[in-house]
Amino acid sequence: MNTLRGNQGPRYRHTPGEAAPYETIRVEKLTPIIGAEISGVDLAALSNQQFDEVHRALAENLVIFFRDQRLTPREHLDFGRRFGELHIHPAAPHEEGEPALMKIYADANSPRANGEGWHSDVSCDERPPMGSVLYIKQCPPHGGDTLFASMYAAWDALSDRMKTYLDGMIAVHDGEEVYRGTYANFGVQDRPSYPKAEHPVARTHPVTGRKALYVNRGFTRRLLGVPRDESDAVLRYLFEHAENPLFQCRFRWTENTVAFWDNRCAQHRAMWDYWPHTRSGNRVTILGERPV
Repeated sequence: MNTLRGNQGPRYRHTPGEAAPYETIRVEKLTPIIGAEISGVDLAALSNQQFDEVHRALAENLVIFFRDQRLTPREHLDFGRRFGELHIHPAAPHEEGEPALMKIYADANSPRANGEGWHSDVSCDERPPMGSVLYIKQCPPHGGDTLFASMYAAWDALSDRMKTYLDGMIAVHDGEEVYRGTYANFGVQDRPSYPKAEHPVARTHPVTGRKALYVNRGFTRRLLGVPRDESDAVLRYLFEHAENPLFQCRFRWTENTVAFWDNRCAQHRAMWDYWPHTRSGNRVTILGERPV
């Protein structure tokens, strides 16, 4: 099996009940449609075969989790780079000298926490992230779970008439109201402008070939080619539909755990239910392709 980068390598297709066994990693599903815990690997020292199987597990499960990892910042960055060029966040704070190593931090003095609403990371970019690798080093004693939702399942569950209506439609994703002033507590100054892009409402995954719903409450502002009131109504329906618990898994963190999710076919929401406790770590994000 070839190492996968970007659009290269095999195209994994979803065939329930017929997946080949893994040889070098152990995969335990959280739900039948999304999420799996991976064990038997050290992310700092993956063999080529383990890397291929980790990428396959990501394609099959949309988000995968690795407990009891010990990554240095360099190893965290290097793991991300094995999947492609790293993405630089347009607004969030990062570790000194490492713009690709985003800070994730909330404590008793924080006005907000990262990712509190449903979203796909930085979908407002022209080339949104392919995936995100979050390494949580400090957890609250209770709470702080993250929810993930399959946008394959969201698309598949739409009626045929709605799919026909949406297929080929374009939506505007805008980071302005998401990012302006958001990171002031970290001492981050606002930029003159933030990314804005137009993407298909239904995108085809470049690895699996499956179609996924690609609108999210965080960044998607309107549908093009229809009146504003119609756009608002349809988007309101799609947001609620995408956030259906039937499409979700919920992950409970422990310290030194890594989550790796595919932004092209999954959304997520971080729960800030642990105040006044602290949750901290770092995120590395992998650059994706223009959605089609």
